[in-house]
Amino acid sequence: MARYYLAKTEPEEYSYDMLEKEGKTVWNGVKNPLAQKFIKQMKKGDFLFIYHTGKEKAIVGIGKVVSEPYQDENGLYVVDIQPYKRLNKKLTLSEIKKIKEFQDFYLVKMPRLSVMEVPDDLANLILKLTE
Repeated sequence: MARYYLAKTEPEEYSYDMLEKEGKTVWNGVKNPLAQKFIKQMKKGDFLFIYHTGKEKAIVGIGKVVSEPYQDENGLYVVDIQPYKRLNKKLTLSEIKKIKEFQDFYLVKMPRLSVMEVPDDLANLILKLTE
């Protein structure tokens, strides 16, 4: 069964729009050991909520993992992703913080973490709130 993860990106650097335009990218540049752990456990077919940081601070779209994790030239784990779906409604960090189900979510507890696993119940809630 496919799992969900969340990956943060600075939209001025790389946005969901850019992913749609390019059609595929390598999700790289992640150095944090915990974020690396999450990338290493990804499987082809998993989904990645794309979260824009900076001024936007919102989940804006979903990417699909289209490769198994592999190491780049720096020895960091990366995956290839493709756009899957632009969300009908963005889900902002301020909205997430108001919902009790998210109080223990990495996005709230560890705001500097750039890639994180999303438990099934929270993934389903995100999907419901962004329809």
